[in-house]
Amino acid sequence: MSMTIGKKTTGEKLFDAFNVAVLSLFAITCIYPFINVLSISFSTPSAANAYGLKLIPKDFTLGAYKAVFENKYIWIGYANTIVRTVAGTFLNVVFTVMCAYPLAKRYLPNRNFFTFLFVFTMFFSGGLIPTYLLIKGMGLLDSRWVLILPGLINAYTMVIVRNYFMSLPEEIEESAKMDGANDFRILFSIVLPVSMPIIATIALWYAVAHWNAWFDALLYISDPDKTVLNTVLRKIVIEGSSQFQSFDTYDPAKTESVTPDIIKSATIMVATTPILLVYPFIQKYFVKGVLVGSLKG
Repeated sequence: MSMTIGKKTTGEKLFDAFNVAVLSLFAITCIYPFINVLSISFSTPSAANAYGLKLIPKDFTLGAYKAVFENKYIWIGYANTIVRTVAGTFLNVVFTVMCAYPLAKRYLPNRNFFTFLFVFTMFFSGGLIPTYLLIKGMGLLDSRWVLILPGLINAYTMVIVRNYFMSLPEEIEESAKMDGANDFRILFSIVLPVSMPIIATIALWYAVAHWNAWFDALLYISDPDKTVLNTVLRKIVIEGSSQFQSFDTYDPAKTESVTPDIIKSATIMVATTPILLVYPFIQKYFVKGVLVGSLKG
């Protein structure tokens, strides 16, 4: 009697080989642009402008990074982005939890109606111009709070947290109430300690969203000292703004001179490297966040 358990058939092997080939090709198409930008950022102008694939820096130089780090708007953008990410993530998590917890209670009057109002905003919004007029009417233009308050609670994230709270055993809270604990004591002393997986997940979601955000700063912030890193990156790379490109013009006679394209590549690397270094360590939480808190009730 032959043992065939665990052995793959020829069709399964071909299918696996096809999957590996397709996914490898897809990975290469995603990785190559990043490697190309990295290589250009470390290359001299003559090497960067040469034809051919640029996988390894030629005529290695740090001139572009020296120029980038001497640009004060890069550091201003970094500082504003870090402040936004830390403060925004903290407030997002606090208010999301405070909103989701009562909506998870079956005894809350009109609970389904209030939940519907949040879900409704996931599909319909007032539009760009009405939102801008609202922000202006609230006096938030050119304020750092405009980067945090309008998106204080994300509807989708709130629903995920709500459903997670609903999956917790009700007996735990009932026993705490019998001991005289109020809702705030139950939330902070009982519910939150056992909900750290979902709290960590939404904190990472909010943090990555704040770090990558740029459009709201572009719309509502006009003061260069209050703009965020990704807006600075956009103005340098796409708009070529002279206000943010405080770099020396290219001079072939100078060995440390760099072209605008090399400056753009170095700026992209400076702006994206922090989140690229962090993401591999938090990817499992993103995957877990998709599974945890699935729709219920």
